[in-house]
Amino acid sequence: MDFFAAAVTLFLIMDPLGNMPVFISILRHLPAKRRRRILIRELCLALVIMLLFLFGGDSILHFLGLKQESVSIAGGIILFLIAIKMIFPSPGGVTGLAVGEEPFLVPMAIPLMAGPSILASLILMSNQAPNQMGLLTLALVGAWAVNAMILLFSEVLMKLMGERGLTAMERLMGMVLVMIAVQMFLDGIARYFVK
Repeated sequence: MDFFAAAVTLFLIMDPLGNMPVFISILRHLPAKRRRRILIRELCLALVIMLLFLFGGDSILHFLGLKQESVSIAGGIILFLIAIKMIFPSPGGVTGLAVGEEPFLVPMAIPLMAGPSILASLILMSNQAPNQMGLLTLALVGAWAVNAMILLFSEVLMKLMGERGLTAMERLMGMVLVMIAVQMFLDGIARYFVK
């Protein structure tokens, strides 16, 4: 497993540009200082959850009686669906919060940051490269750090790039993610038939 490939894949799955408008709309009604604290808290919670899945991924697979191929195929399908939503977004909000409610864990940390696609990918990566956990941890923390910086400066980036610029970047990231998803799916099928 290559560090750069793992970090870029995880970064793309986290989708900071796609999450940015949602995060801004969730936190819009709160004071600026409180907004930053909540965002940092949610980012840290998401990192803890992702690290748990990275290190506990193999145990989870064994407990559920799943093979690596099934996780690869399922992860590819989930990634594909997420990527399609990035390319062709649906109208309306995804928060599920009442007006004025402060988020805690849901929906910012889970499922927006640490969603099913990233958790499935972490389980798959830990199962594919159990002897490279240090490298995978660095890749995850690096991707998370870049994601966190983008989200912490989201209001500035929204003003610089504009709504159209963000939409274009999210769709481009979605296209790359489609290719990664298809490769994960094909790798899972190939490993299944080779065994």
